[in-house]
Amino acid sequence: MTDSVTTMPLSLKIIAGADSFGAELKDAMLSHLRSLNIEVEDLGTTSYYNIGAEVGRRVSSATTSPTVGTRGLLACGTGVGVGIFANKFPGVFATTCLTSDEARNNRSINNCNVLALSGMSTSIDTAKEIVDTWLNTPFKSPCPASKSQPWPEEISNFFDESMTEMPKIGTSEKTQAESCAICCLVKNRELNPIDLIPGGSMKILRENPTSAIVRFKAGSVEPAHHHTFGHCLVVMKGKKSVWNLSKEEKYDLGVGDYLFTPAGDVHRVKYYQDTEFFIKWDGKWDMFFNEDLETAKIAIEKELANASA
Repeated sequence: MTDSVTTMPLSLKIIAGADSFGAELKDAMLSHLRSLNIEVEDLGTTSYYNIGAEVGRRVSSATTSPTVGTRGLLACGTGVGVGIFANKFPGVFATTCLTSDEARNNRSINNCNVLALSGMSTSIDTAKEIVDTWLNTPFKSPCPASKSQPWPEEISNFFDESMTEMPKIGTSEKTQAESCAICCLVKNRELNPIDLIPGGSMKILRENPTSAIVRFKAGSVEPAHHHTFGHCLVVMKGKKSVWNLSKEEKYDLGVGDYLFTPAGDVHRVKYYQDTEFFIKWDGKWDMFFNEDLETAKIAIEKELANASA
């Protein structure tokens, strides 16, 4: 789960990203965080919706202990767009802050664990003040909204309950396949085999930015490879694992799960069930293999065996 303790953990990791309008401010804030000896992971620069979702997903799934916490830092033109998409993940409380008072209020009231900054409206010096306030303000602490006084016990208890209740919202709702726009696109379409990878087939839906529906049979493996473009995908059916070898991370994906893979990142994939997903990327399709199929199968079998040992 995400960072929901009432004080700043002894060790903190910040996962950061931005779009082109927020990149300069994000880079300046990462330099500031490093000067404070805070661990940072920079996911780089891409569209505001992709980077907002990716930071939100990682903060949502991060493992937190009393001594280690994970938060997110985002920047786009207004700071609003990235926050919208980060907030689509359970346990993420992303807020846009233009002043240090707003940061103090949002940490105190909302336990904000993803800070969204405006690259067009916020100077570097102001952003540093906002970040410092966000880092050092505990949940439920006195803030401008409480007139700098401790919250009454009734409100403090409500804040505690909200941290349990809010992540549950929407998790029990099911979307019918018949009403899914992506599913409707692929109905009755014949997919073309992917010659380079046995068990795979694909149908291009539109060009530049390019989107496609991809299917893989259960047991299929994508050997380690990379692309010159970043791509995002949503699983519509089945179950798969993606090993990002560049970042040394593994993602287990099922129906409804989203994943963004940056350009150049080497990744290997295993399909446990017949799987179907929607994928989108910018530019012309390319694929550069870093290993052969047999090498990939051996590596995955070893990885899964070690995990179950």
